[in-house]
Amino acid sequence: MELEQLLKDFLEYLEIERNVSQLTIRNYKHYLSRFVHFLAGPNTPSPTPLPVKPVKSVTDQSHGMTHVPLTAVTSESIRQYRLYLARFVDEHGMTLKRVTQNYHLIALRSFLKYMAKRDIVTITPDKIDLPKAESHSIKFLDREQVDRLLNMPEISTPEGLRDKAILEVLFSTGLRVSELVSLNRDMINLDRREFGVVGKGRRIRVVFLSDSSADWLKRYLGSREDDLKPVFIRYSGKKPDEDDKTGDSIRLTARSVQRLVEKYAKKAKLPIKITPHGLRHTFATDLLGNGADLRAIQELLGHKNVSTTQIYTHVTNPQLKQIHDKFHHTQSS
Repeated sequence: MELEQLLKDFLEYLEIERNVSQLTIRNYKHYLSRFVHFLAGPNTPSPTPLPVKPVKSVTDQSHGMTHVPLTAVTSESIRQYRLYLARFVDEHGMTLKRVTQNYHLIALRSFLKYMAKRDIVTITPDKIDLPKAESHSIKFLDREQVDRLLNMPEISTPEGLRDKAILEVLFSTGLRVSELVSLNRDMINLDRREFGVVGKGRRIRVVFLSDSSADWLKRYLGSREDDLKPVFIRYSGKKPDEDDKTGDSIRLTARSVQRLVEKYAKKAKLPIKITPHGLRHTFATDLLGNGADLRAIQELLGHKNVSTTQIYTHVTNPQLKQIHDKFHHTQSS
């Protein structure tokens, strides 16, 4: 059996039976294509790089890989592949971060689990241990820094009013940037100050707006003279496509939101580099710091497992701080 056909079957399984997003399928295709390219040898063409945007249907695309038999997947070939990932350097001299190496191995383990599900004999997924990921400090803002950031946009301009609404919504909801840019007008109930989003793993959750974020969002949408469906649109660059009746061609991208958050963070002279995900961290730590239940925060963030949410307990824990203040006394000399 050839890996090329098995990989195609696996991607179709993810799309049809697992209902995985096209973005996830695209990423899995990229990671597994690199594995097959490695097995095929150094003289085979490299797999096609990831496109800038997800294609309509990843599983319909040609994989651009050579024919490699399933028997090429052995404990030794996987060991060599891990070395290859650890030592990988692209044409720009960039290496793969440890977390990116892990993504490659996670995709490979998922593929092997699929093989086991089909009773196809190969290496078992439990043979692949993930290396310890690099630890990263969670970056978040305190309330004074949040207020400084929220006051940076020039609300007298359409772009500034939009950006003000974006910052308010990010801090109020803890939305992922991908969830933010996919919002449509008909999804949001401004009177009830809530709406539903489909997050990672196609999990649906309810998101709540603060009074302030709802007011700014209403003000921004009220200033728009169009009836296009995206909540957040761009005002510069190319005009909308003539045949685009919905406005998707001018929908703000995740990268644009990342840039505007970075711009206002610099303008506010914040001491740390903050991103949209940093505002999601800020949302979570603010809730936790004010005594919110961890399970409730898990639901609000859309985490599948509470263990993911528990990272915030290492960042801010009022009870630990109280214990420290009560029992740790420094002696003056």
